[in-house]
Amino acid sequence: MRQITPRYNVSPQINAEDAQAIADAGIVRVICNRPDSEVPLSHQVKAIEVAVRAAGIDFAALPLTHQTMTPDNIAAQQALVDSADGPVLAYCASGTRCTVIWALGQAGKIPVDEILATANRAGYAIDGLKPTLNAMVERG
Repeated sequence: MRQITPRYNVSPQINAEDAQAIADAGIVRVICNRPDSEVPLSHQVKAIEVAVRAAGIDFAALPLTHQTMTPDNIAAQQALVDSADGPVLAYCASGTRCTVIWALGQAGKIPVDEILATANRAGYAIDGLKPTLNAMVERG
């Protein structure tokens, strides 16, 4: 688990067995950003959701691909984070998609270079996103 902000953490694919450790880390909501088509049955949304909820953590699924990072999905991810009563963990294959959707949601709220630096500090080099973030800021 890598902290992007005090309220937003990302990680690669989690296992059902990780749920208690995630709860012990203080996470109150897990967001699955990975489509079921990418994983075996043991790691699909329902299997992970059951384990996460059994550990006392809220769960939400917002499967994403880079092509589905639409304004609606960016807003939905932000709403899932904002409505949580504490820290959130979003996961996908590597954590990159979860970091990218966070970054897209920050465009216009914090400076682009700060968005990229924050992602880099967490181990996600998403500098290639800079032109997109700049364009989002310019569009307002």
